[in-house]
Amino acid sequence: MSSPRTISFRIAPEKVAQLDAIAKSMDRDRSYLLNEAVASYLDEQQRFAAMVEAGLEASRKGDLIDDEDLGFMIESWKREKSAPRKAVREKA
Repeated sequence: MSSPRTISFRIAPEKVAQLDAIAKSMDRDRSYLLNEAVASYLDEQQRFAAMVEAGLEASRKGDLIDDEDLGFMIESWKREKSAPRKAVREKA
């Protein structure tokens, strides 16, 4: 791994205060939290780009979902979400 570089950017004072509070509660420094946040952001962007590329590749192959089928899928998700959930009993 290459040696770390120092960068700077502008951020609202309230966010700095929130970062510092979280860092203190975790017994970490602000730099640690910012590095974790950047790593998480980069991972998510790479995951999203891969999903977009997979969708484009499927499109090029003609592997598409027709709008009526998509409507049925969305409706089924709505039904699943609104279905009553079974209560989970707490263990004594």
